[in-house]
Amino acid sequence: MILVALVARAAVATAVAMTPQAAIEREMAASAAGWNAGALDRFMAIYAEDAFYASGKDLARSKAEIAKRYAASFAGGANSRGRLSFQPVGWRTISNVHMLHVARWTLTPASGAAQTGLTTLLFERRKEGWQIIADHSS
Repeated sequence: MILVALVARAAVATAVAMTPQAAIEREMAASAAGWNAGALDRFMAIYAEDAFYASGKDLARSKAEIAKRYAASFAGGANSRGRLSFQPVGWRTISNVHMLHVARWTLTPASGAAQTGLTTLLFERRKEGWQIIADHSS
């Protein structure tokens, strides 16, 4: 029991000591790992319940709507669109609880050409940690 408490305390201390960029990059890596494992819930964990997602002509107005948009890609415990990775492009501090992050996403399918584009993400630090409140991907 003492060991569990010490490990939990160390994890909290590490998270507090991280820069916002490092904490967000850790969350994005966990989200991509969820995508790559075919786990929609893990991929979506980075989104706030009230997040917006804009792509093309569509706007999803909640985490549930965003998940519905992606659900077809997560059939049978895998992801049919390829392996997801992110490369940071730029950061802007908006406030002590808001960060703007631009990243390049890449989807690498098992066969065929990779797809790539940009995503602009507005993160908000909430009690759950850094979460996406707005995502525009192209």
